[in-house]
Formats: sequence, structure tokens, C-alpha cells
Amino acid sequence: MATTLLRVAVVGAGAAGLCVARHVLSRPDQFAPPVVFELGANVGGTWCYQERVGPDVRCSMYKNLRTNLPKEVMMFPDFPFDQRLRSFLSHQDVQRYLEDYCRHYNVHPHIRFHSTVEEVRPVVVTTEDDEKRTQTTWEVTACDTSGCRTTDTFHAVFVCSGHYSDPNIPNVPGMENFKGQVLHSHAYRSAEPFSSRSVVVLGAKASGIDISLELAKVGAEVTLSHRGPPLEARLPEQIRQSSPLVAVQEDGTICFQDGSTRAADVLLFCTGYKLSFPFLDGGRLGLELDEQMVAPLYRFMMPPAFPSLVFVGLCKLICPFPYFHCQVKFALAALSGSLALPSRAEMAAEVRRVLQKKTDGGTARRHLLVMDSDQWEYVAALAADAGFSPPPPVVRSLYEEVRRQRRLRPNHYRQLDYRLVSDTRWQVVGTAGMPT
Repeated sequence: MATTLLRVAVVGAGAAGLCVARHVLSRPDQFAPPVVFELGANVGGTWCYQERVGPDVRCSMYKNLRTNLPKEVMMFPDFPFDQRLRSFLSHQDVQRYLEDYCRHYNVHPHIRFHSTVEEVRPVVVTTEDDEKRTQTTWEVTACDTSGCRTTDTFHAVFVCSGHYSDPNIPNVPGMENFKGQVLHSHAYRSAEPFSSRSVVVLGAKASGIDISLELAKVGAEVTLSHRGPPLEARLPEQIRQSSPLVAVQEDGTICFQDGSTRAADVLLFCTGYKLSFPFLDGGRLGLELDEQMVAPLYRFMMPPAFPSLVFVGLCKLICPFPYFHCQVKFALAALSGSLALPSRAEMAAEVRRVLQKKTDGGTARRHLLVMDSDQWEYVAALAADAGFSPPPPVVRSLYEEVRRQRRLRPNHYRQLDYRLVSDTRWQVVGTAGMPT
């Protein structure tokens, strides 16, 4: 009797979606060729740079962005970057890499470009045999640019639509009083338009620091407002740190938590992004879907009630491409039956334990999807359960060294170049212009 090949839908042709498609195509005895639904005209997702800005633009890259992780740890394990490239890449380098990955694994023929997924709906059928088992398929409705809607049926859906396109702008009391320019980093492309202007930057994570450094180079006067302790690094004299912004006063000046005030020409929010899945009905799926959280998700991927719906790359502060690789390998093992998942009740109980542990450790609800140092134990567990190799120890070692350098020398750490020597050792192979 012939085995039914599993049909998989993939929402998004960014790095995560391409990774899913590549691994589905590598299992032709278990899976039919995937269908990848891509909103835009190109692969690459957030790495596909667009100069223009606007409500319909999903790109959050800025013109001179370079990665804050070296290519040696950022690469997919089975597809290295061009070794001639520097360790810290431009967004153009990463985009070319993803295009090469797509071409190498022949993913392109399976992508439906300009295709907006409007609804992903589960269809649950109870079998007529004595065991009365339920089987779930998925109806995916998509619309192309001509307005033509199609609905296809799949055995599984991978949600790879990313979470760097819907800006999170906090509510600031008195915001209507501000008389200058207001924008989010999503709409920032280059520093030159802000030359010699007074800019308050909200947020001191990766983009906040990077953009502040760019602004300082063109002579902007930057106030870097953030909640954390003062940054350890020595910053350019054009950047001063400040406590969190709390309000805009009636005269348009900005008031900070420590009571100080400041007039500014520009208010730039580097405050992250909101989660958005307009094609999913959380109530129907037993999921809490809001701007900061998706729960419950077994292994941060699968709703216990519908484990054939898989979210890839949802968590934050991760080593992205190797992380996607591990999640995809685990999910495909579960879908193909080579990995038996726990019962729905057991999966739900594990989710509760994991989230409660994070909450008990002081993690705020908005940060429950932050992995950071927990990612290594997480991917190791996925690999152990599904029977594949986790990232070698050298990936974690170099990742943590770069994080240390980034904290101490945010203006210079990208001048270092690295090489992986073995599964446990890396070395610095270039230090152009690096201060001692």
C-alpha cells in the first residue's frame, strides 16, 4: 500500500521558511514538495532591503546595517557563507547568501510570490474506526495581487512570517505635544537626514546602540534613553545616556524618569516589534495570540491541541539560522512519525512548567519568548529527542565572546574577523583598526 506523502504549507520565504522548504525537499519519501507563500516579490524576508518606507513596507533594515553576529556562527550548519567575506556581513551579503541557499536546494520553484495568506484554518475529522481518532488537516486561503483567492489543503503548516515588521511604539503620555519628527527604527534608513539635529533614541538594544553610533558620526546630538544600567562601553561624546522617557510636556520638551528634561528635534523609537498573525484564529486554535506572546506552544513551536501547526523562529535573542535548522529538524521528525510527541495533556503541562520557571525567575511576561543563554540547552534537547547533531560547542563559545566584545566595544567589535578551527576552538584572524 502506497504511503501518503505529507503536504506542507510554509508562510514566508525568509530564512526560516527557506530552511523548512529545503528540509522538506530532502525527504521526498515522506513529504510532497512544499508550497511556500511569500507576500513579496523576493526571498529573504527581513533581509530583503527596501530603500522606501511606509505602512506597506516590511523591511526593517537600514542602509549601512551589518550583522552583530559573525558569519561563522550565523550560518546554516549545512551551508557555509563564502569564506572570502569578512566575519560581520552587510545585509546585502546575507540576502545573497539566502538567494544562493534557495538556488542550491532548488526551493524557488515551490514559492508562490505576491501571495498573502488570509486564513489558516484547521479541519478536524474523527475517524469511523473503533478508536475514534481525530485527524487534522489545514485549509490555507491565500490571495494574489489580482485579487484571486485560492484555498489548498495541507497536513501541516509552518508559520515563518517573522516578527520584525510591525513596530512596537509605547504609549507616551503627552505625545501629542511633541513638535518634532517621530519615527520608529523600522522607518530609519540612514543617518544623514539627522545631521546636526537633536535626537532622543528610545531603547539601547542592538538597533538603538547601532543607530545612535551612526547618528553621532554625522554630528547629531544623541540622548540614548533606556531602562537598564549605564552601558559599560565608552561612547562617543555626542551620545549621552539618560533614564527612561516618561512624558512629553505641554511645551514639547521631553521629561525623563530622573526628572530631567530635554528639547529635541527627533524622537526615534528603537523599541522592538509586535507579533502579528492576522491569518490565525487564536480562539479556534486554543492559543493566546497578542502583541508580545503566543502561548501555549510546546517547545516554543507547536500548540498542544494542534501540533501540526509549527512556529519557527518565534523566540528572541537567538543565534538565528542554526536555531531555525534545529527547530525544523525536530518538527519534521515529529510530523513524519520518527519522533513520537507526548500526549496533548503532557505537552500542555510541559509548557506550563517552562513558562512558570521563567516567571519565577523574574522574567516579565513581555520577555517570556526571550531565549538568550537558554537557547543552547533548548537546541541540544531538540537534537537529542529527534536524533540529529546540535550546533558544536564552538558556536556557543564564539557567540558569547562576540556578545562580550559587543558590550565592551560597540563601535569597534565588527573590526574583528574569526575562523573556526574545530568543533571546540575558534581564533581571531584579523583585527583591523581594533583598539587595544
